[in-house]
Amino acid sequence: MSWNGFGRVFRFTTWGESHGPAIGAVVDGCPPGIALSEADIQPWLDRRRPGQSRFTTQRREPDEVRILSGVFEGRTTGTPISLMIENVDQRSKDYSEVANAYRPGHADYAYDAKYGFRDHRGGGRSSARETASRVAAGAVARLVIPQVRVRAWVEAIGGDAIDFQQFDDAEIDRNPFFCPDAEAARRWEGLVDDARKRGSSLGAVVACEATGVPAGWGAPLYAKLDSELAAACMGVNAVKGVEIGDGFAAAASSGEANADPMRSGPDGPVFLANHAGGIAGGISTGQPIRLRVAFKPTSSILTPVETVTRGGADAEIATKGRHDPCVGIRGVPVIEAMVTLVLADQALLHRAQCG
Repeated sequence: MSWNGFGRVFRFTTWGESHGPAIGAVVDGCPPGIALSEADIQPWLDRRRPGQSRFTTQRREPDEVRILSGVFEGRTTGTPISLMIENVDQRSKDYSEVANAYRPGHADYAYDAKYGFRDHRGGGRSSARETASRVAAGAVARLVIPQVRVRAWVEAIGGDAIDFQQFDDAEIDRNPFFCPDAEAARRWEGLVDDARKRGSSLGAVVACEATGVPAGWGAPLYAKLDSELAAACMGVNAVKGVEIGDGFAAAASSGEANADPMRSGPDGPVFLANHAGGIAGGISTGQPIRLRVAFKPTSSILTPVETVTRGGADAEIATKGRHDPCVGIRGVPVIEAMVTLVLADQALLHRAQCG
């Protein structure tokens, strides 16, 4: 398990397992002198916290963060910032069958094939519980780039998409789906309820936009801003696809339709479109950075699925326990965190090279 960190200058490493005593992150490379307390981190963790509605897992975790190092008299010292979140509501007995049979769609078999050993309690290190650590680290990153606003929302659940004519930014914080379309949110209540009652799950699309990013962040060829963002988001549990700007739709477009025309303005070029998602040649253009992330349906379902045991016998398994009927919902604060972490890293990289 050697790859537990991310970033180049602003770096973070997460630690802990789903059913261990605690999880956390160590943030390194944070500039000194930034005001930081638990109160700066907790609101972001509260957005991701489980058990807040019937549409998410009913695991009851307060997700209260503690800062163990890297802060003195309320300011960062430039040394590693250690963050800890205790686990208080584990039910390891729910995973007794998982010890002997692999859950299809999960990392059970892949972990066994690689390491010959795995923590079956809630998936151990492969559990989405780990993403709380990323959200905590992302809260620190927000303080490094306060001029940037990163905002994510759920764009579709189970193939049912929002109406962009009804997009209301304020609505994102008024419903349990992080949905900017109130009518879509009402439809999704029935969709997710039905999946939950059937012991099934649904996939989702999460969109994210970052504004306030100046032109010039990112670097060719191997630290491209879009490749870093794609890697960060693909590293989130259950993510199976990432689009920057128009993404796959650009493949069905033409050169003139996909171009982002420019005209002169008082402070530089004014863009007339943003098909590229605010990134050209791996470097930010000053436009809003836009991306979309596809989350697969939660693999832990009550519906019996064909599988095999560790001994190689055919079997069926229905995953007990408390799970999100749509993991993409709580993926919103996680995607925000990962995008913020990348942008903070790129901001410091740009300052290091270009002043």
